[in-house]
Amino acid sequence: MSRTPSPEDPREPAAPPNPEALAALQAGARGPSLAPPQRSLLGEILDWMLAPLFLLWPMSVAITYVVAQHIANVPYDQGLAHDLRLLAGQVRLEDGRAALHLSDSARQALRTDETGNISWLALDGSGRYLGGDRSLPLPDELGAPQPGKVLYADGAVRGFSLRLAYTWMEPGPAGSRPVLLAVAETMEKRTQLANDIIKGVIIPQFAVLPVAVLLVWFGLSRGVAPLNALQQRLRARRPSDLSPIDARAAPTEIAPLVGAMNELLDRLAANVAAQRRFVADAAHQLKTPLAGLRTQAELALLDASPDEMQSSLRQLLAGSERATRLVNQLLLLARAEHPDPAGLAACDLNALASQQAALWVAQALPRHIDLGFEEAPQGATINGNPILLAELLNNLIDNALRYTPDGGRVTVRVASEAMLVRLEVEDSGPGIPVAERERVFDRFYRVLGTRTDGSGLGLAIVREIAQKHHAQVGIVDPADAAPDRHGTLIRVVFPAAPS
Repeated sequence: MSRTPSPEDPREPAAPPNPEALAALQAGARGPSLAPPQRSLLGEILDWMLAPLFLLWPMSVAITYVVAQHIANVPYDQGLAHDLRLLAGQVRLEDGRAALHLSDSARQALRTDETGNISWLALDGSGRYLGGDRSLPLPDELGAPQPGKVLYADGAVRGFSLRLAYTWMEPGPAGSRPVLLAVAETMEKRTQLANDIIKGVIIPQFAVLPVAVLLVWFGLSRGVAPLNALQQRLRARRPSDLSPIDARAAPTEIAPLVGAMNELLDRLAANVAAQRRFVADAAHQLKTPLAGLRTQAELALLDASPDEMQSSLRQLLAGSERATRLVNQLLLLARAEHPDPAGLAACDLNALASQQAALWVAQALPRHIDLGFEEAPQGATINGNPILLAELLNNLIDNALRYTPDGGRVTVRVASEAMLVRLEVEDSGPGIPVAERERVFDRFYRVLGTRTDGSGLGLAIVREIAQKHHAQVGIVDPADAAPDRHGTLIRVVFPAAPS
């Protein structure tokens, strides 16, 4: 057991910096922050719906044009193939050579008309002209003859675009030289049909699109109406009404938001209740010391002897010290109820307990109390707030010293096992009856019959800080560890920090 005296005065600990004040000073130093502009949910949805629509609409027009061209080509290409078959039926083999004799009906069908400007050409296997329009352009690469297969190509003649269909046919027995047949027509009819298809598709869109936008806007406005109704219900509430919002009155899509708001209302209600309880406790507990201070001050103002004046002043000083301690403990209790979760970090409980125990040696020495510390040999690291943990230790040690008689013993002990870290403060005082061991953690509760000064807040603060660190606190009988030991042993069990 290590016993290390310290010259520091435990009654005047250094006040920790106020995090709220530091945050306010830092915020003021940085200047006012520029809040992002408020955005409309309805406008956001409309943007994400209509912007892609207007971007995709030109693509839709282009795709429609390509599809219309294909649709227009199919029937006219079939017409060209029909003309090729008609032309092939007019080819004969005479004296071993191909010859073309058009019938009146074939000539009538293949004549150049006003709308299609159909042209045709027939060449035998040696390229000899059989009939038709000599100016009709043929593809540059005809390839090997493929009798019976109709091929298509685009071309131009005299500034006019043409659609060409050509094929080969065998005018005689298999093996005879094939004849090349070609028919063509201008692209005017195809272009006109494609334009008519595009107009039939696009023009209605110019009328439908604005109507669709209006319907989308109207539908979204109706869709967000429950949000507006929820807003009106919240604004109609009284400031003191922190009851949960009825989630059944909201759409299922915003049910998680309503649930989160209800959780926030629950926490806010708990904070308000804690503040009210704090104010009530502070007002109740400050009445007695303030009344005592006033009484002593009135006595000092009376015509009293110097000795009586000195006694009154000493009583005023003691009363002010008790009131100051009570106020500090009330503020610490309020802070322990609402700590900053971001303030939890890995800390060595061995080092922290040793440091806090050393601060109280100077108060233990005049009363000949043996104040010692036993550390955990294998280390004891937990996640916690060092400032709050120091206050927890200070309250436990202060409580033990108050109830330990002169010449007694107080031991601060840290031990670790498995995934737990134990902090124990044991004293050799009168102990706490079993029936009182749960109630001593209540605020302002003190065991009957004790004459030691105190506010009854020390162990309540210990419990609040322990709960915020997910720790368990309780009172153990020292005789359970060793039959010859007596007094009080308060144990706080923390979860160990992960390696």
